[in-house]
Formats: sequence, C-alpha cells, structure tokens
Amino acid sequence: MTVTIYHNPACGTSRNTLALIRNSGVEPLIIDYLTQPPTRAVLDDMIRSAGLTVRQAIREKGTPYAELGLDNPALTDEALLTAMLAHPILINRPFVITPLGVRLCRPSELVLEILADAQRAAFSKEDGEAVITASGKRVEP
Repeated sequence: MTVTIYHNPACGTSRNTLALIRNSGVEPLIIDYLTQPPTRAVLDDMIRSAGLTVRQAIREKGTPYAELGLDNPALTDEALLTAMLAHPILINRPFVITPLGVRLCRPSELVLEILADAQRAAFSKEDGEAVITASGKRVEP
C-alpha cells in the first residue's frame, strides 16, 4: 500500500500520525511540505478529497494568517490557495493520502480510517494518551 504524508516534523500531531502509519507496518512517502509544498492542483485535490473546504484546511495558529488578512470572508478559494502556496505553514497538517482515501489527520487517530493494515503493537501519543492496545485494537474513549 502506498501511503503519503505531508509532514511537519516540528508538529506533534504530525509525528503521532507518522508513528501510527509505521505502527501498521507501512513506511510512507514523507513529504516535508514546508520545503516541498504541493502544487496548486495537488493541494486543491487533497482538500476536496478529504471532504474539506479550503478554509477548513488553513492553519491559523503560529502562521501569518491574521497578518495576511485571511480571515476576510470575501476571499475566494483561489486567493486562499495562493496564500497557502506562498506560505506553506498555512497548510494544516498532516494530510495523509492512501488508496482508501485522504484525511487531514487532526486528531492523529483519523489516519486509522484510511490504513488498510491493522496496527501491530500498542501505541500511545507523545503526550502519553493511549490510542492502540497491545493486541492492536483501538482504545475506546
């Protein structure tokens, strides 16, 4: 199974998502989208395939979102995509693409919806929250 993650290694959610992918026995294609941003077509396709609007795919925290006036509701999707490509930090993360679908994995457990292979071992997030049991099953909330 081919799995691609648009990853930011400085982001805990992105690191947890990558670890869940690897816990299923898959080594994904890792794209550091801050240094290798997707093309406009790929970004637009990822957003739409994930069932999101462009606004839902924009990251506000820790970005130039406010300074760029991106909270203006009159801005078109095209204008927002242009800003995201000019400032990749505005692309929310991590996006994961598999043959089973595309997800913006916030929270990281959303990746489980699109992984074909079962989890192989217990898994806890970096903050200690248990997600997967020793038998590879999802911890019920």
